[in-house]
Amino acid sequence: MLTPYPPGIPAALPGERLNEDVVEYLRTGHAGGMLVPDSADPELRSVRVTVEETSR
Repeated sequence: MLTPYPPGIPAALPGERLNEDVVEYLRTGHAGGMLVPDSADPELRSVRVTVEETSR
């Protein structure tokens, strides 16, 4: 879960697909002083993801 503070409302939940808008929101918020205490990388330079297998 990625919960920036302030405001303390989750921006991404486990299993949710991240899009460019969410990543940009977190990165610009962090640059402006927002904390994202539950991220794997406190500087938000990387995001841990899993790959969804697609059927052919």
